[in-house]
Amino acid sequence: MTSTTTAPPRPLLEVVGVSKSFPGVRALDHAELRVRPGEVHALVGENGAGKSTLMRVLGGIYRPDEGEMLLDGAPYAPAGPAEAQAAGISLIHQELNLVPDLTVAQNIFLGREPRGSRTRLLAERRAVERAGRILASIGVDIDPRTPVSRLAIANQQMVEIAKAISFDARVLVMDEPTAALTGHEVERLFGLIRRFVTASTAVIYISHRMAEIREITQRITVMRDGRFVDEQATAGTSTRETIRLMVGREIADDLRPSTKHVADRTALEVRGVSTAALLRDVSFVLRPGEVLGFAGLVGAGRSELARAIVGADPRTAGEVLVGGEVRDIRTPADAVRAGIGYLSEDRKRDGLVLDDTVRRNISLASLPAFRGRSGLIRDARISAVADRYVRTLRIKTPGLDQVVRNLSGGNQQKVVLAKWLARNCDILIFDEPTRGIDVGTKQEIYTLLESLADNGSAIMVISSEMEEVLRLSDRVVVMCNGAVSGELTREAASAESIMELATAFKRDAA
Repeated sequence: MTSTTTAPPRPLLEVVGVSKSFPGVRALDHAELRVRPGEVHALVGENGAGKSTLMRVLGGIYRPDEGEMLLDGAPYAPAGPAEAQAAGISLIHQELNLVPDLTVAQNIFLGREPRGSRTRLLAERRAVERAGRILASIGVDIDPRTPVSRLAIANQQMVEIAKAISFDARVLVMDEPTAALTGHEVERLFGLIRRFVTASTAVIYISHRMAEIREITQRITVMRDGRFVDEQATAGTSTRETIRLMVGREIADDLRPSTKHVADRTALEVRGVSTAALLRDVSFVLRPGEVLGFAGLVGAGRSELARAIVGADPRTAGEVLVGGEVRDIRTPADAVRAGIGYLSEDRKRDGLVLDDTVRRNISLASLPAFRGRSGLIRDARISAVADRYVRTLRIKTPGLDQVVRNLSGGNQQKVVLAKWLARNCDILIFDEPTRGIDVGTKQEIYTLLESLADNGSAIMVISSEMEEVLRLSDRVVVMCNGAVSGELTREAASAESIMELATAFKRDAA
């Protein structure tokens, strides 16, 4: 009897034995990738696995040292991003690449403004019309004349996709596209991706969020240390197996014990804090040995609360008490002197000196502690502390003198964590501590935060990931519209109870 098994279609895009090195690091080592037409293909791996480097090679930003790429079976070797876009390969970076002061239409056609019109006004009108057609084709209702600065992050993401499609893209490469999106916005994005994928197009989806990968992708390529590890059908592989391949070891997923020691005294108390822009009469108490989670929808005021506590944003009312005493915290430097460490949501803007070294960044919050009797900074001690946290947090860097800008996003996040761990603060405020961090490292950071709490630190964790809030928190404070809508014990906290409180004010106002 003759077999009638159908062979899989020829790859739309194929990467074969591609390598890329930078001074001190081999970012890609004979990497492989095969993307078929009509599929959403996940590219996964730990931070530093080579995903972003491969993405930049595909987009013509980097040229490989060896290996080859094929597009529709023909050699593909873009000399730059313009050639990649002309060939149909478009990148959508995690950190959006838009000009805020320009309109949606101007961003979509930036550098490619419609020509043939006699006047600038007519050219602009043609750009608006063409942008409107592209947005309508992907089901996005945005006025092309709107300045990008007025759009929510989710709509800015849609503009990036529209810009990519304007190049007649055949392959969209999306790097952590849902990092700043809410649940509803994620579903909207998934709908757009499904509409884009046809028999002649495909999406490469880079993400650390396993649930999303299982929902939107058909196949998964796993990378580790710049190398190809395995290719899997999403439906036929468990999340645990994918994670094991990513990290090269088993990951424990046991929940934190429900019983632990929390001191009776108060480490941090916030009383009636308000700000001009959003916060309204926010109060809570944080105790030594406790992880206090803050949940809520985007715009609820969680990050604004953290910034008000540490003096990054001015308060119009309320007070902050540390150890039972009112502290006059007007700047982040005041907060550090009061024993409060703050890992901000925007690590590049607020947490790092990107053009300085790993060593210097880790020591920045603790420089007085590194002074000797002569008053001079002891470089050897800085190096010893920095090296300890590089090893503890598994920061992938060629050395302590590597410039932080050259690290992956997840490793940059770990450098910020190291900075505050080196400071040895009694109170730690972490805003999205694992954003952009791979699954294996997430578990290590969870264990680290729990260990800090067990040793008496008071920890405030703000997270948009429901599982993370439930995994870490001894209590959960839920915010909505700039105010506290409720507080839940560990036992009472669930996805349903948190969402009910997170939408409470909006429901009542409806």
